[in-house]
Amino acid sequence: MKKSHPVRRVVLATAATVSGVVLLLSLKPASDPNAQAAGAAPQQTQAAQESPQGGSSATGNGTIDGSVVQTEYGNVQVRLTVANGKITKAEAIQAPKGGTSDQKTALSIPKLTQETVAAQSAAIDSVSGATYTSNGYKQSLQSALDKMKASPGSSRSGASPSQGAGSPSQGGGSGSQAGGSGSSGAARTKTVTGAVAQTQYGPVQVRITVSNGKITKAEAVQAPKGGLSDQKTALSIPKLNQEAVAAGSAKIDSVSGATYTSGGYKQSLQSALDQAGG
Repeated sequence: MKKSHPVRRVVLATAATVSGVVLLLSLKPASDPNAQAAGAAPQQTQAAQESPQGGSSATGNGTIDGSVVQTEYGNVQVRLTVANGKITKAEAIQAPKGGTSDQKTALSIPKLTQETVAAQSAAIDSVSGATYTSNGYKQSLQSALDKMKASPGSSRSGASPSQGAGSPSQGGGSGSQAGGSGSSGAARTKTVTGAVAQTQYGPVQVRITVSNGKITKAEAVQAPKGGLSDQKTALSIPKLNQEAVAAGSAKIDSVSGATYTSGGYKQSLQSALDQAGG
């Protein structure tokens, strides 16, 4: 019994060791793949979440608010509506109010927003008699434009000119075609003046600038004057000009309190569009 006891212990120890090694080898490969799969899943999920956001921001569409600018008469803040990297609408969501500020805001903001859409930049003229409001507007506008340029959509649209610039290198024929299209593009920009529309308070006549079939600028070369007509014209014409550029047609709303002027404006605008072939 004493001789067999040590042998028995050795056999048991060896069996236990072999069993432990087998158990460790069987557990190690099973645990690592699971840990890797568990770690990979959150990363894939996060990537999937980020991808749609990147796609939506690269479209260059939406609204952008500029910073609030403090002026001597109150705050000014501009909001831009952007489509395909271009400004399609500009508005002031904050502007000076109260006392004479109401009148100055009504006179200046519609002109400034119209100029913004036409210029596609903050390089616009200040409105006479509303210098502080104009300067505040342009500062907030520049802030919105900076945000617009910083967005992925702007970077993406900015790549188009380089692609277009590369097209002449494809051959001499392509260069000639590009030159021809450039001259024809310039020829498609023209100014058309509509017929004079007679209203109860005076004649209205609209002039539009058309580029590549789109209205880029609208203005009234004639409008009712004298007495209350001066005020109504100042309130309505800038709004009508802006709406004409935004709509690209004569299907625009009349300005409340200036129905006759609005009606005459739309008649003359439609005449100009007919002449332009719109």
